[in-house]
Amino acid sequence: MSTVGKWIIRLFAAVGVLATVAALGFALTGISAREDPPRAEVVMARAARGLLIPASTARARNPLLPTPESLRSARAHWADHCASCHGNDGKGDTKVGRNLYPRAPDMTAPATQELSDGELFWIIENGIKLTGMPAWGADSHEDDAETWELVQLIRLLPALTEAELAEMKRHNPISRAELEQELEMERFLAGEDAPPAPTEPHH
Repeated sequence: MSTVGKWIIRLFAAVGVLATVAALGFALTGISAREDPPRAEVVMARAARGLLIPASTARARNPLLPTPESLRSARAHWADHCASCHGNDGKGDTKVGRNLYPRAPDMTAPATQELSDGELFWIIENGIKLTGMPAWGADSHEDDAETWELVQLIRLLPALTEAELAEMKRHNPISRAELEQELEMERFLAGEDAPPAPTEPHH
């Protein structure tokens, strides 16, 4: 059978699985996103994901070797772009992550760590519909390198140190209120204004 024929079969199989997943989810939990997905829905959704990620990509291995510089860059990138859903530690226990449907996965759990380098790369680059996971890829060599660095970091999330987590926290996006407070403090230090009233951080 030709490659195109195999892809058509995989596509129809995946569409069938996804349709079953959607029907099962609505039947068991309705349209509310407050409930966790039923176990059967999770299993079938993962099966559909496995069918749709190209086999050549899924077999790919990370072409980059980790260095202190690449890991530092990946931690900063993760903290700035990924942590709002996944948390700095990758466990997904954030306000946004807990309220997605399905919830943001625990990136340190076996279900994620057992994914191949290529599967993680594809998911970061292309996103997954109906999960809140966006596509971050930009079809450039530089972007590919950043994604492979993130794959390196995902492998090391279970072993992050307290010092590394503290470093990442400095890269987390801040709220508008915190930004305004920082600007007020800068004006105060420049002798232009009164000191700002302290506020609690909102991460």
